Amino acid sequence: MVTPTAVRVQKRRDAMRMAGLRPIQIWVPDTRLPDFAAKCRDQSKLVAQADNQDHSLEQFMDEALADVNGWED
Repeated sequence: MVTPTAVRVQKRRDAMRMAGLRPIQIWVPDTRLPDFAAKCRDQSKLVAQADNQDHSLEQFMDEALADVNGWED
């Protein structure tokens, strides 16, 4: 006997709730849109420009990198 999809989904959700989890909905950018890559490039350029103007950022990043002693890959 085949279990209807709705019953299987409900069983899965019930099991996840019993495990202490809860469902949430997350909205994310639609990567299928034709202009998605162009928007990513534009935003990346803006971030890079802001980073170039923040002279303390490089020092901060160097200090953060030096603070990873003992970390493993």
